[in-house]
Amino acid sequence: MSVLYLDFAGSERDARVQKLARTGAHIVVSDPRWPGFFELAKKEKPYAIAIDFEQAPAHSLETADYLAKAKETRDVAIYLLRVPEDRLDLVAKRLPQAAVVTDQELAVRVVEAEKEAQERARQKKEAAAAARKSARARAGAAEKTTGRPPAAAAPKTGPARPAARPKKPPARPVKKTAVPRKKQKKGASGKTSLRPARKR
Repeated sequence: MSVLYLDFAGSERDARVQKLARTGAHIVVSDPRWPGFFELAKKEKPYAIAIDFEQAPAHSLETADYLAKAKETRDVAIYLLRVPEDRLDLVAKRLPQAAVVTDQELAVRVVEAEKEAQERARQKKEAAAAARKSARARAGAAEKTTGRPPAAAAPKTGPARPAARPKKPPARPVKKTAVPRKKQKKGASGKTSLRPARKR
């Protein structure tokens, strides 16, 4: 976490930065030149941006206005130093979220902003941990309900069951075939002989 300090190079800038660094904050210094200051802001992701208006008020106003509206920096606290009196109304209209402060006030604000940034980071970390814990709990509950692991889990391997034997088709009933009867021979009297014929 850091504070981005934007001002043109000079002996006064170095002295002010050193004084601000005594608060324990990590200060990153840059000239307010496009696109350098914006690329640095995206890289550092500062929790506060301080812009000094003393050397180039018009240029500093445009820099502050851009940072206040850019997606990457619009939520960052912006502090304006040494704003000329004839530009205070314009600054208030274009940058209502920015604060015009002195060097002493900036030092106090930086300490407060750092604590707020640390608290937000802690809350974000806890929320992420709670989300992971909740996801694990839902996965465990789903496994108990269905008896199966969730889709993302690897399937459990077990002994393979033998394949079921095919069922035999039901036996068809056997039809009885009629046996043809032998014709009985008639005797001389015309009556049917019950005795079997003798073999010759």
